[in-house]
Amino acid sequence: MKKIALVVLASVFSCNTSQKTVSETPAKTKEISPITYAQTITQDELKGHLYTYASDEFEGRETGQPGQKKAVEYLKKQYEALGIPAAKKDGDYFQNVPLQVANVPTGNATFNGTAFQIGEDLVTFSSAKGTYNEIVYLGYGIEDGDYSDYNGIDVEGKLVLIKSGEPKNADGTYTLSKTNEKSAWSNMSEGVGKKNKIALDKGAAGVLYFDAQNFSRFKGYFNYMKKNQSGKMTLKDEASDDFMILLNKTAVGTIKSDIENDDTPKVVSTNIILDITSGNDEVSSENVAAILKGSEKPDEYIVISSHLDHIGISSDGQINNGADDDGSGSVALLEIAEAFKKAADAGEGPKRSIVFLHVTGEEKGLLGSKYYTDYEPILPLAQTVANLNIDMIGRIDPKRDGDRNYVYLIGSDKLSTELHELSEAVNEKYMNIELDYTYNDENDPNRFYYRSDHYNFAKNNIPIIFYFNGTHADYHRPGDTPDKINYDLLENRTRLVFYTAWEVANRENKVVVDKAAK
Repeated sequence: MKKIALVVLASVFSCNTSQKTVSETPAKTKEISPITYAQTITQDELKGHLYTYASDEFEGRETGQPGQKKAVEYLKKQYEALGIPAAKKDGDYFQNVPLQVANVPTGNATFNGTAFQIGEDLVTFSSAKGTYNEIVYLGYGIEDGDYSDYNGIDVEGKLVLIKSGEPKNADGTYTLSKTNEKSAWSNMSEGVGKKNKIALDKGAAGVLYFDAQNFSRFKGYFNYMKKNQSGKMTLKDEASDDFMILLNKTAVGTIKSDIENDDTPKVVSTNIILDITSGNDEVSSENVAAILKGSEKPDEYIVISSHLDHIGISSDGQINNGADDDGSGSVALLEIAEAFKKAADAGEGPKRSIVFLHVTGEEKGLLGSKYYTDYEPILPLAQTVANLNIDMIGRIDPKRDGDRNYVYLIGSDKLSTELHELSEAVNEKYMNIELDYTYNDENDPNRFYYRSDHYNFAKNNIPIIFYFNGTHADYHRPGDTPDKINYDLLENRTRLVFYTAWEVANRENKVVVDKAAK
């Protein structure tokens, strides 16, 4: 673990406030210790909450389902019992997040006289209708810095064809990185979304996407949805007529047989008839938000977040309780709230306001946090100092070697060097947990930085820290139950988040953003 120089420690923890007497002699400011309040975060209380929150009664807390409604009511009652008010001005703890779920699409597509049934050689999750006599082939469909597959090409209102991957130089290195390292454009999870977004932002009517390696994954997801009669969930405000259709090698071969060897964008004459239909059903869901007002800087906010949802009941009737994902973060947030409230009741509350935000729809695509940041921030983002996000902190990653008393930190240095140094100094002063930055690596293929709710804050230039224990065999499975939680580790990690929030909330100046959002 990186050691912080004493001079940095002094800088991080200094109060920087003083008052002068009439004789100009500085008076010592009493330093308030958070230790007493951190000690109220206990294994027993975390366990008590979690055995309820991740019980069968809550039915896996799937977004919009009865179990999720029980979860938000439970959270609301806890904040009411603590005497911590709602963050919304109208006194409602619930922020309605308007969602919709697409019915599983049906229909077919005809490419140059060959008909393909959806769910076989092509997959989509939305309606797609129209007849096209030409398409725009964009090669890799990338626009990044000086490189663009869109140079001199207009895609407004047109159907485009894009393939997975990224360009290489003659020597085998990648064009974008100029090294042997692939970029995010080649990432199976991230690349398709990035390419689709650029095309649609430029006005494309729809995207045909060829990805031989990734196709089976999307087909499996489609078949799961079909079997469970559950389509893709999105924010209602993001409904549009555009679409993306994923193609396998058989389907794309009827449009452009040389696609694997041809990287050059061009207009291609073809005959495509799309006749795929789907409908949307509205879904009712909500974030839960409470606030403890700051004593000196009430209009500056630290948001501590976790997601309240999980994946619900499997097709075979088994309940996915989600004790670690993210029951652990949900109950940690309740205990942190209690600790801050006890400090406030003792007249030692935080200088800045603390927002306790439980978001819905994380498992459906970070939907609740996206709604909070992009559509209806309850508190102004411009005055939000930092986001500390907790997602899975109750278990041990079986792939990891080393001390069991660890936590993965992700994103602490992405936007603010100061927040990263504060985080390490806090840990060294109070907890001495091993801080593992394995998944903070830009080249980590898991791309966890982009996969939990903190990312919606980070993309808005708000410094973040993501606390995470890594995945395990019970991840997204019925085996993720409360009896498998390491409650001593859950206590330690929760206290670390509390101490970090305490320092961010009580320092004289808010943490400086010295790096650009990615």
